[in-house]
Amino acid sequence: MTDEDALDFAIVVYREDECWQAELLPVTLTSDLKGLIHALKQQPSESGTIGLVAVGDEFFVGLRVLGDHVDVFLSDIAASWDFPLARQVLEYLDVPVPDEEELDEILQDEETVLPAGDLSIFADLGLDEMELGILSGDIDLLPEDVLSSIAARLGFSEPFERAIESVFG
Repeated sequence: MTDEDALDFAIVVYREDECWQAELLPVTLTSDLKGLIHALKQQPSESGTIGLVAVGDEFFVGLRVLGDHVDVFLSDIAASWDFPLARQVLEYLDVPVPDEEELDEILQDEETVLPAGDLSIFADLGLDEMELGILSGDIDLLPEDVLSSIAARLGFSEPFERAIESVFG
């Protein structure tokens, strides 16, 4: 897959009858954090609901909803200048959107990606903070590749890949 082939997608992952399920969400939710959280809260699940969002080849967002509690992780704060979802995540986390000078400093080192949010979002499922940090900081991986790797580590690779196939064909 080339960079031009990268698409936006949002997937909800949940447990039903002790089995992981994954379904594609409307693509409009890739730019609407409130709508995304609302959609995740609508999905009943035995152990909370997970949302995984990729925005092109730029960044990804992971969400975890358990009752009224919502944890959010953003792979790259620099995306907040160009993408509504990234900006909304920073606002939700009460993290200031970097100003132009801070953004220039962040982007000066093309090898550096600064995440925001809860790095331990999936720790109880088997993906610790350090691993998530390493995955999100790997600039050679496209967001869908990182999310695929996260899905494999968390044990829902097959349903996730089926949902992805419905996007990429």
